[in-house]
Amino acid sequence: MTIRVAIVDDEELIRVGLRVIIDAQSDLEVVGEAADGAEVLAMVARTRPDVLLMDVRMPAIDGIEATSRLLGASSEPPRVLVITTFENDDHVYEALRAGAAGFILKRTRPPEVVEAVRVVARGESLVFPAAIRRLAGAHGLGGIDGPAADRLRRARLTEREEEVLRLMATGLSNAEIAARLVVGAETVKTHVGNVLAKLGARDRTQAVIAAYESGFVSPVG
Repeated sequence: MTIRVAIVDDEELIRVGLRVIIDAQSDLEVVGEAADGAEVLAMVARTRPDVLLMDVRMPAIDGIEATSRLLGASSEPPRVLVITTFENDDHVYEALRAGAAGFILKRTRPPEVVEAVRVVARGESLVFPAAIRRLAGAHGLGGIDGPAADRLRRARLTEREEEVLRLMATGLSNAEIAARLVVGAETVKTHVGNVLAKLGARDRTQAVIAAYESGFVSPVG
């Protein structure tokens, strides 16, 4: 099955480069492009991509607002993969909070760009623990009071689910978590699904952000 990809970036050179990288793969196809977030909804409705590569900094509507509008306008939106110049850009964290599945840097090597697209197309997330921890710390997050902490308390995670969430925050995959806990991969998959459902998180990235913002996992260190 071919993965349909759309690219949103105000720099034509970046769009061309990404298109060449993606179209060179037999299982990937670029089906649409846009130069600004203002064009995203119409372009997505017309081309119906599976994955949307979204720049965070654009002149009219940036990637944060475009991601928020897109995810709010469709019951089955494409997976959003943010592309950015700097990993410590505040816009990256806000885009992740808005619902992006992960991010890659514009200097990322072509094979890694391709793998990132495939990862998010499978419904997985690109969780970068060090980057999220650093961004969360820069935003002064991690307190025990506030909406995020209340959300986690209301979730009433079991001890095992809490353990799984902590390991998710370190960036471990389901298989790695299973090995760490000495349980089956399907068991971990069930726990991860329960964590996401209880937190009302769209994916692992959203769950990890909730863990940091609530103070459940410290952004310091």
